[in-house]
Amino acid sequence: MKNMVATAVIAAVLSAAGVASAQDFQPKTAGTWLVDFRATSVAPDESGAIFTAGGVDTGLDVKVDTDTIPSLGISYFLTDKIAVELILGTSKHTVSATTAPTDTAVHETWVLPPVLSVQYHPMPAARFSPYIGAGLNYMLFYSGEDLNGFKVDLEDGFGYSLQAGADIALTGPWSVNVDVKKVFFDTDARINNGALRSDVTLDPLVVSVGLGRKF
Repeated sequence: MKNMVATAVIAAVLSAAGVASAQDFQPKTAGTWLVDFRATSVAPDESGAIFTAGGVDTGLDVKVDTDTIPSLGISYFLTDKIAVELILGTSKHTVSATTAPTDTAVHETWVLPPVLSVQYHPMPAARFSPYIGAGLNYMLFYSGEDLNGFKVDLEDGFGYSLQAGADIALTGPWSVNVDVKKVFFDTDARINNGALRSDVTLDPLVVSVGLGRKF
């Protein structure tokens, strides 16, 4: 996935460079709506999470796999340099209990993690326009399916995020967007009515590449 994202970024930069002097583009200004259609990798970082029984380490680690999804980012510019963004998308992940050489899937779930961010765009009129941001998110687990005879409960809740990215103007209202978010979120996972428990720090890295349009 990292190689795919890197290739897409390079292609976007070359594409932007090819139209740099030949076409007009719309800068970011107060009152602008920017909609980004993205391909997004959601990669949880659950390293160090373990299952316990009665507070005792069972030797089972928690593993949550990565998913790549389509997503939508909707931004509104309050000023030329300050914008608010809402990202929408839903990913599917498998939760496993692992210990060498065993890797047992215990639950499969969809996650809806909307993130609302406030962004700062220091160069809104530039063709290459970077930004940083910070925000809040709510993790909602839904349509879960228990696997291999286990019963799993995951706790919804709030988290926060940090963000960095750039918009690379193409022509007119169109641009290429590259965006990286680090979402910080903990959940309480319970297996078989609490026989096994884990405080799982998910902290997914959310990497996106997409095409944007200003309105």
